[in-house]
Amino acid sequence: MSAAKHIQGRTVVLAAALAASFFSIGSSPSPIEVDLDGWVPTKADFAPSVQAAFPRESYAPGSTASLVVYSKAKGLTVRIFHAGPEHTRTVGYDELQGIPVTRSAQIGASVGRLTVPVAVGDWPTGLYFARLHAADGRVGFAPFVLRPRRLGEHRVAVVLPTQTWQAYNFRDDNGDGTPDTWYAGWKTHEARLGRPFLHRGVPPHFHQYDLAFLHWLAWSGRQVDFLADADLRGAPSAKALADAYDLIVFPGHHEYVTTREYDLVQGYRDLGGNLIFLSANNFFWQILKRGDVMTRTKEWRDLGRPEAALLGVQYRANDRGRHRGPWIMRDAEATPWLFAGTGLKDGSTFGWGGIEIDKTSPDSPHNVKVLAEIPDLFGPGFTAQMTYYETPAGAKVFSAGAFTLAGAVLDDPVVGKLVDNLWNHLAQA
Repeated sequence: MSAAKHIQGRTVVLAAALAASFFSIGSSPSPIEVDLDGWVPTKADFAPSVQAAFPRESYAPGSTASLVVYSKAKGLTVRIFHAGPEHTRTVGYDELQGIPVTRSAQIGASVGRLTVPVAVGDWPTGLYFARLHAADGRVGFAPFVLRPRRLGEHRVAVVLPTQTWQAYNFRDDNGDGTPDTWYAGWKTHEARLGRPFLHRGVPPHFHQYDLAFLHWLAWSGRQVDFLADADLRGAPSAKALADAYDLIVFPGHHEYVTTREYDLVQGYRDLGGNLIFLSANNFFWQILKRGDVMTRTKEWRDLGRPEAALLGVQYRANDRGRHRGPWIMRDAEATPWLFAGTGLKDGSTFGWGGIEIDKTSPDSPHNVKVLAEIPDLFGPGFTAQMTYYETPAGAKVFSAGAFTLAGAVLDDPVVGKLVDNLWNHLAQA
């Protein structure tokens, strides 16, 4: 398998052997188009499991959710868990841990398409999942977001990247031998929401990008509203978001958004709403959503709406994580509150970033501050930049510029203190 040494474009073509090995699509398959952000499916992703999914990205407390089981299995049981508050160690990429919120229930046998009603309790907003067991030992997970009863139950919202999770889902839904995502071929432009994930049902990158941040929120006692992409795009207006939230946080890989999401978040910023982006390559592609099908169209910068104008930086390159490096402080005086208690000063190094990187562009706000950099990470000019800017309306916008501050918030004390300072400053009304 080969790939470009340096990723100077926005995508890369992997060797066709990858598709032949894992997807059995013939002796001369089409190459796979992949944004190389550190995950390509392997045979382990297709290990036997109980495949199941919730058709919707989120549910409200007190509602009834429909859990759809796709596998043939006998002796099935199901139990619902809350992910994040647990102190149980998560070892594998195909594993979800959590605090149980229901008892284990017998649901019998599935012949390949079984719909199970699940009563959603009056639980705290967050990420939840069903854990299914079959009599033959197979296990499967089906995650969903429990949204608040109304926007603004808490003054901070955390948006989980439910659309991007499904874009990276290499499941072959229709059984034609080709994964049903645009990452599986040049001619594919669609992916479907509400389907089982590979990795026994664990969302792609969850262990790397999302889990540590969920732990950090729960263990530090921070109270937030959790939203799926569906909840964000379903907000009545940018003003409704601004009235509900002092801060909206995007902790993970939020690459794919609809026009409505982009409009709402930009409008929220324009009204003075604060934004935090803790990873990289966010708001990169426009998608259209019809029913449960997402269609990838164009990059936002090619639609005249470069993401740097909103985030401060925009996607520059990736190398699948082959090169990572520490941040180097460039302008500690620009935001002294951010680095208070870290011991950092200009020239200091901290953390460790890479995989995908963002950088300022001519479309960045004129007053954007480059706080730290990972210089020439993928070669000359391929520099990750951490940025911050404010608007006349009072909005404060922070972008990490690389993967991932969210993923390091527990393991690196300096990163943890930085994110703590950032949170405390931007969450203030």
